[in-house]
This record gives sequence, structure tokens and C-alpha cells, in this order.
Amino acid sequence: MQNSTQVSPQEFVESLKDQTDAYLKSVIQAVNLAPDGKWIAGSEEKVRDLSEDFRRQVFQAAVQQRIDAAEAAFSPSARNGHRSGDTTTGHQATPQ
Repeated sequence: MQNSTQVSPQEFVESLKDQTDAYLKSVIQAVNLAPDGKWIAGSEEKVRDLSEDFRRQVFQAAVQQRIDAAEAAFSPSARNGHRSGDTTTGHQATPQ
């Protein structure tokens, strides 16, 4: 693939600021809600679940942004003038 289909890491980070903030707030909330003396045992499962959801969101966003970049870089004119979905070859059949 060409480099034109890559996504800027900084743009990717910026696009996930809200989700990252929400994730981090949820993590500390889970730890804060754990009983004294059981901070790890009382929050580990919740934090693991939050992390799994966040990882999935990040990966989905990364792949989608790469798809969007590839689609934006696609030039329809590179297909020899054929329109998308056009099944004709441009040749007419000769009557027999």
C-alpha cells in the first residue's frame, strides 16, 4: 500500500481524546470504589473489562480511520473511465 493511506498518529490521538479521558476516569473510579485494603482485588476485574472495551474501541477506530484514508486517496479516474457498478465494456455487440 502507498503511504497516502496512512493516518497521522497525532490526528489519531486527537480523535480519541474523549474516549481516552472517559476510560481513564472509569479506571480511577473503579479503584476509588474498591474497599480499603482490597484496592487491587476490588477493582482488577472491572479495570480489566474497561481495558478490554477500550482496546476494542481503539483498534476499531484505527482500522476505520485507515479505511477512510484509503477511500479518500482512491481516484475513480484511475479505473480507465469506467463508472463504479458499470458492467458494460463499452463495446457493442455486432448483429449476426
